[in-house]
Amino acid sequence: MPAACLAQTGGLPFSHWRKRMKAIVRKTDALSGRIRIPGSKSHTIRALVFGLLADGSSRILQPLVAADTRAVADACRNLGASVDPDSDGWTVRGCAGRPEVRSALLDLANSGTGLAFLTAVASLSHSAVTLDGDSSLRTRPLAPLLDALRMLGVETSSARGDGKCPVTVRGPLVGGCAQVDGVSSQYVSALLIAAPYASRSTQIAVINPHEIPYIRMTLRWMEELGVHAEHSGMDRFFVPAGQRYLPFEREIPADWSSAAFPLAAAAVTRSEIVLDGPDCEDVQGDKAIVDYLRNMGACVENDRRSVSIRAGRLTGGSFDLNATPDALPAMAVLAACAEGQTVLGNVAQARIKETDRIRVLAEELGKMGADITELPDGLVIRGSRLRGAVVDGRGDHRVVMALAVAGLRAEGTTTVLTAEAAGVTYPGFFDDLRRLGADVRVEP
Repeated sequence: MPAACLAQTGGLPFSHWRKRMKAIVRKTDALSGRIRIPGSKSHTIRALVFGLLADGSSRILQPLVAADTRAVADACRNLGASVDPDSDGWTVRGCAGRPEVRSALLDLANSGTGLAFLTAVASLSHSAVTLDGDSSLRTRPLAPLLDALRMLGVETSSARGDGKCPVTVRGPLVGGCAQVDGVSSQYVSALLIAAPYASRSTQIAVINPHEIPYIRMTLRWMEELGVHAEHSGMDRFFVPAGQRYLPFEREIPADWSSAAFPLAAAAVTRSEIVLDGPDCEDVQGDKAIVDYLRNMGACVENDRRSVSIRAGRLTGGSFDLNATPDALPAMAVLAACAEGQTVLGNVAQARIKETDRIRVLAEELGKMGADITELPDGLVIRGSRLRGAVVDGRGDHRVVMALAVAGLRAEGTTTVLTAEAAGVTYPGFFDDLRRLGADVRVEP
């Protein structure tokens, strides 16, 4: 494994992160220092998939090297791409929109984004391709995407008849008109990504679109790679057939979804830290964490490639998280440590992430003494005194990191089970907390 890859896993091979681990977190009075945030998972996965479809050789610089992106890279190889790592990133040689199925089974592990995107891409092949993943991925609904692909001429099925993986698709992708439930932006992005290679132009109607920044991210990638999608708002799209993605060279910006956790850690411990890498001009929706923190009373400053936080007393508020569902775990911890009541709403899609994050956060933060009420589409949280407890991250990387942050504020010791899940998107998370002065260790 290249040194650059090891650096992003805290010096440990990825097999280490598959072992069951727990994080022992003790209350920490203050953090300080400077850390670099790893690359964006959303951008890295898009880069891999666009590189797979492009005709020629593409360069992905400073990608996120983690469990999710490695699973997607392996799946891209099985669809005909070559993905070669070096010290700066990856070189991807694409299949020019004609997947060459080297394995009829694609294992996406825990990557919901990869599952959705490659389900659509695999439908460009005339061969049957089955996509599967771990026990968590098998709970993720894929029926809206499968229904839309059938409208576009693809044969689809799910092994258990429930619209969840393992799912099998067989092309060709003919094109035409499709309608898709917008509860997950991944369905919309998947259809958009594959549509240029359909035999006919494609119209997509989206019912109640959610997570709009992620759809915009996909559209930005498409435009930059030479493919135009006409759209009226974010609910109607027209993609002319016959377009092709150009090969590219792209440096991956830091991940705002990951940055939310050290920012929250600084806020709940009333600390001052600097994060290198996050780009406030990037299209990632989760950069809204900066505004959320400011609204709660933290002093956050940013320039093009860094963000600093100087935190004081936090106060509650009301936040619509529809565009930023991945911010829910960090925001729940901030709310539990803030004065007054906080409402985190309009984020029902958080129930179909790696876990039902609304329910899991209510249960696990409740074990720590949080005054938290579950809503159908969010949480109501009243600031309270947290206490250490044994809590379970349920194998959900963002829940694990959120509970570890809560442990920095809680009295006593907090034990976070399934801590290995942080390696899905932020392998160096616990090392970074230690660099900032947190009292935390990870052990089997």
